[in-house]
Amino acid sequence: MLDNLDLNAIQDENARELIRQLLNLVEKLTEDVRDLQVENQRLRDEVNRLKGEQGKPKIKGNTPKPPPTDHSSENERHKSRQRHKKNKNAKIQIDREQVVDVDPSVLPKDAKFKGYEDVVVQDILLRTDNILFHKRKYYAASTRKTYLAELPRGYEGQFGPGIKALILAFYFGIGTSEPKIQEFFDNVGIQISAGEISNLLIKKQESFHAENDSVYEAGLKSSPWQQTDDTLTRVNGQNQHCHVVCNPVYTSYHTRASKERLSVLDVLNNGRKRLFRLNEETILYLRSIPWSRAALRKIQSWKSEQDWEEVAFLERLAEGLPKLSKQQRKIFLDAAAVAAYHAQKDYPVVRALVCDDAPQFNWLGREMMLCWVHDGRHYKKLMPVIALHRELLDDFLKQFWEYYHQLLDYCQQPTVEEHLRLETQFDNLFSNHTGYDALDQRIAKTKAKKDSLLLALQYPELPLHNNASELGVRQRVRKRDVSFGPRTEDGVKSWDTFGTLAETAKKLGVSFYHYLVDRISGTNQIQPLADLVSSRAHELNLGWSFPLP
Repeated sequence: MLDNLDLNAIQDENARELIRQLLNLVEKLTEDVRDLQVENQRLRDEVNRLKGEQGKPKIKGNTPKPPPTDHSSENERHKSRQRHKKNKNAKIQIDREQVVDVDPSVLPKDAKFKGYEDVVVQDILLRTDNILFHKRKYYAASTRKTYLAELPRGYEGQFGPGIKALILAFYFGIGTSEPKIQEFFDNVGIQISAGEISNLLIKKQESFHAENDSVYEAGLKSSPWQQTDDTLTRVNGQNQHCHVVCNPVYTSYHTRASKERLSVLDVLNNGRKRLFRLNEETILYLRSIPWSRAALRKIQSWKSEQDWEEVAFLERLAEGLPKLSKQQRKIFLDAAAVAAYHAQKDYPVVRALVCDDAPQFNWLGREMMLCWVHDGRHYKKLMPVIALHRELLDDFLKQFWEYYHQLLDYCQQPTVEEHLRLETQFDNLFSNHTGYDALDQRIAKTKAKKDSLLLALQYPELPLHNNASELGVRQRVRKRDVSFGPRTEDGVKSWDTFGTLAETAKKLGVSFYHYLVDRISGTNQIQPLADLVSSRAHELNLGWSFPLP
């Protein structure tokens, strides 16, 4: 009966409204039951665990089915496109050439040579290149000193640049675990211990850490907008957070103890010391929350354009406003730190931040572009049991993604007329009242984020989604799944540094392995990655839609 229900066919307005409310009540109760079932199973599993038993096993059926909690929107947001197969031989470097002839015994006497038919065959040689260096040694009586020849650059220690680069490329470039790296070298005939592999991954990497800092600063300077996201990571068995900042020409990784706003701000400042400023911007932000009159007067009296270092600022705050609650104190510190960040002149400041709607990202950039894909996932999480509600949801999602594709088209060819039309269409689409309460509440939440969702109308180069930073996060997640996480500060720095260099090299079209060999051997034939980031950003004309500051 409910599958064929048509509310419009009910002429009595009171009856129609009552039935509508009952249908929404059914949806709400069904959702509550679903949540309680999940929580009940979780508690059962926890009780079993405490008893030394196991929880409910996850057994997949014989027929593959999409999981009910799959909230991706790949099918809706992607337009079909024709793929063209590229000629892979055009990119293959020829190392040697060899002429092969026809067996003379099978050739007739009148056979005539008609040229060649070329065939490219790729192969690789895996062999050791172990070197016994005879270091010349001299003694000069005049100086009473011994002079000993130095090894070539990259051959310091027991292993050459080929092994050092390959270990880094295996571990950070393709996510191989340390035991598997050792197994590979055992098969090739290289004698290397697990401890040596660990040391080569994280010790004495200062030159790479310096290039990593240069890449990040160049990336921040390369465009007025950046994308960011974060994911859990493990450091010595403890949960921390890996923050990813990127744009089309680079990706940078930063591990921090938390994901709160000040930690994200530390990432955007690349770990420079925190500064705080109590200016008009700070005060405007603080007025959005309740304060006592005395506290407001005190705050107003402190207004200036002076920057305070963290210790001095905390002391002043403790002395002047000792009775602040924990929440007020956090908001105060966030506001003053962000104001100082926005005012700084000696380091790049992000003008527009592309991200999801996590609260820690609010207000960090001058403006914020929210991800349409994240917003679409909220609708996918609705699981109505009433056929009428399923139909309403499907119909709205169709309109949602049609509008998204119109935004994509606008970003390719922006015009003033299309800007105005899309803004009006947004208001109309997200003012819909369907009668399905959960859907209507979700639509209202999207409408409240209009300015951030439509920032691309003002700056058409901005992506409508946060996929780039999510792909960066995925690399760290895969690495975490294979290698769990670093255990020392050296390990944390190396995970961040080589993750940055590997992903940035990929975006720039540079072989990560060849880059490592180039740096370790000291040949330096490959340009600094920071220079390549800047030049590629110039080629792409990043920031073209933003007015000059």
